[in-house]
Amino acid sequence: MQSRFLSAFEALPSTLQTALAPLLDDPGFQAVLSADQVASLQQQTQMDADALALALLPLAAACAVATVSHFNVGAIARGVSGNWYFGANMEFIGTPLQQTVHAEQSAITHAWLRGESQLETITVNYTPCGHCRQFMNELNSGTNIRISLPQRAVSTLADYLPDAFGPRDLDITTFLMDSVDHGYVAEGDELVQAAVVAANASHAPYSQSHAGVALLTATGAIVTGRYAENAAFNPSFPPLQAALVLLNMQGGDVRQIKKAVLAEVENATLSQFAATQATLETFGCGELLQVTLYKA
Repeated sequence: MQSRFLSAFEALPSTLQTALAPLLDDPGFQAVLSADQVASLQQQTQMDADALALALLPLAAACAVATVSHFNVGAIARGVSGNWYFGANMEFIGTPLQQTVHAEQSAITHAWLRGESQLETITVNYTPCGHCRQFMNELNSGTNIRISLPQRAVSTLADYLPDAFGPRDLDITTFLMDSVDHGYVAEGDELVQAAVVAANASHAPYSQSHAGVALLTATGAIVTGRYAENAAFNPSFPPLQAALVLLNMQGGDVRQIKKAVLAEVENATLSQFAATQATLETFGCGELLQVTLYKA
């Protein structure tokens, strides 16, 4: 079991510990529970889905990188597929606070990068802030997505974000988590091509500044992230942060990043390069290649 989970695991009810142990002891555990695993946990613990997700929140929160606030927040994004995806807040010493990741953003992005098509519930251990409520409003679930909190009745995003402003108000028809392929290509090696694939699935309906990042770690693994734009602009999520979410959920560390590629549209309205470069440099990674996307 990964060391970060030990304290949270030991505080769980014994029946849940027994059910979870084989999953957490798997060296390949990447903070995702498949639909079958969720069903098995429910059967073994006799918990309904909402109760089980709430009980698992301490494990999600254990994934937090709260180096500034020292305040761990965990979230679980529950997909219509039945799969559950952990998320946690991430903070980076030496970078502006704008580069931080909220737990809800983490869980949602984790699900998106894993190929989930839609979310039905976000379970989180603290009330979502306004930033996260607006971020969730970009989803193809809309304001119908359920929000589950400890010791509160389950509500929907509509309850937390009344009179919401979102993509539908701007006549956008493709929402975050919809499947897309923008059809870009770029010349380069495996790392470049991974960044291109990520950019092709990015969500930038307002600026059309599609972008993707690919990170090469010290272990030889490649981790990718995509840009996720928002109707209110400020909750937009950079491709680097998306990749960092996946790296963290896989049990990796930002100090493992050795090389990165950023794939962007030529003459894009918005560029991710300067912010990506500055953030990577704080992690000790000075090798960032920028490549230009073009249509075949």
